[in-house]
Amino acid sequence: MSFTEEHCRRLRALVQDCLAKHLYTSAVFYADKLVTLSGSDPSDVYMLAQAYFVSKQFRRAIVLLKAESLLEKDQRFRYLAARCLAESKEWDECLQVLGDGEVDEYVESSRQEPTSPGCEVSLYSAICLLRGRVFEALENAPRAIKWYQTALKHDPFCYEAFQALVERHLLSNKDEQKLVLSLKFSEADSWLQLLYSCKCKKYDQTDSFEAKLEDLERNPHSESMIPSSPSPLQPSARMNEIAQGEHRQVNPSVPEAVDLDLDIVEATPGWGLTENVDVLTCKAEWLYYRGAYDEAHQISQEVLDRDPYASDCIPIYLASCLELNKRNELFLRAHKLTKESPESALSWYAIGVYYMCTEQFENARRYFGRANSIDRWFAPAWVGFGNAFAAQDESDQAMAAYRTAYRCFPGLHLPLIYMGMEYMRMNNLNLAQRMFMNALDLCPTDPLVCNELGVFAYRSGDYSEAVAWLRRAQDLVPGGRATAGQKLSDEQVCPNSS
Repeated sequence: MSFTEEHCRRLRALVQDCLAKHLYTSAVFYADKLVTLSGSDPSDVYMLAQAYFVSKQFRRAIVLLKAESLLEKDQRFRYLAARCLAESKEWDECLQVLGDGEVDEYVESSRQEPTSPGCEVSLYSAICLLRGRVFEALENAPRAIKWYQTALKHDPFCYEAFQALVERHLLSNKDEQKLVLSLKFSEADSWLQLLYSCKCKKYDQTDSFEAKLEDLERNPHSESMIPSSPSPLQPSARMNEIAQGEHRQVNPSVPEAVDLDLDIVEATPGWGLTENVDVLTCKAEWLYYRGAYDEAHQISQEVLDRDPYASDCIPIYLASCLELNKRNELFLRAHKLTKESPESALSWYAIGVYYMCTEQFENARRYFGRANSIDRWFAPAWVGFGNAFAAQDESDQAMAAYRTAYRCFPGLHLPLIYMGMEYMRMNNLNLAQRMFMNALDLCPTDPLVCNELGVFAYRSGDYSEAVAWLRRAQDLVPGGRATAGQKLSDEQVCPNSS
């Protein structure tokens, strides 16, 4: 081995060590010398471009990759260049590098199945994910949805594609569950499908959610015996009948009969995720959805005691505090968030929730507006912004906020409900009915939709129809609990509970 080859080998090891220890400036320094000594070897150029990327020198990385004419030679170079352009918010140029995907000669060759499912995420899925982000930034929601779904279907372990679809409410309840069921998981990876399903919207899962949580939480070595029939504590099957339009009058004060002649079967092994933050957050959201605000608050508080920066759990914690009128806790949490993370939309949103709790609506809308200016894709802040205006009878501003929310989050039905409420307050019953029916199409099992249709029918003088809708709303209340009069909607404070 020549002196130069030995020197290059040592420099490669040094650069990799610097990257592993987050010494990015050092990594850039040594990688630059490595590229010179190796005569611009493509693997060394890629390492230098990666060092530029992690040190946030995005344009410098782009110049390097273009100067070496490597974009056409390897998908890795093309993807890294596109990532740099996306970080620089050069969306159109990023799309040119990636291709629009209609005729994709650059990535078609990499569409084979991942070589090691569950051990790596396929490059094609990463490219599709990035393409979806570009279209979302360009406000082309249909094509963004298409590419997010493509990324997830090609490789179900591309979690960021799932997160974009669910957290940004690009799909309806039904479409989310349909997508999760369409994903191909091996038996060893079925835990991920269960967790994906639990992180979806909760309205259409009244029959199965608790069983999914139980599977995720059960000890992998469990040999306990469980009843094969549903527990009397689990939601009744009549929820499905109601969702399908079978309107039966049910007295909620009389519990349904439970068959005590149960077959005993051996419990299947679980996945041992009892203490996992995501699983506990899903449980807290489910309890909140069922109206069990004390239990939801207790679990979310325990999660935040362990991990104060679990951002997915903070909204449900704020929601339960709001319902329980825990003003001091809201104040302390909001103060902590704004002090430690002033750049986060969630921090200013927490202040807005506090002011909604204290009924200082003008202050609430100011902080919701600030949250929107930081992150325009934060659905709870947009709904809260509209609700703060509506609380002061400022219908025009409220409607503008709800329209923006519906345009940005096409799978979210709550902006439609609130627009219907505003139209009804303005006595525009035709438009109110249209909004409510559109919301019903998106989420037919939300009791709030049925309640508002009952109010609409009453205002229209159709009392028998009003009774039918109100009874259906009563039957759809999860867990048989009457929900409290909410200052904020479920979606405003808990984005994944709808």
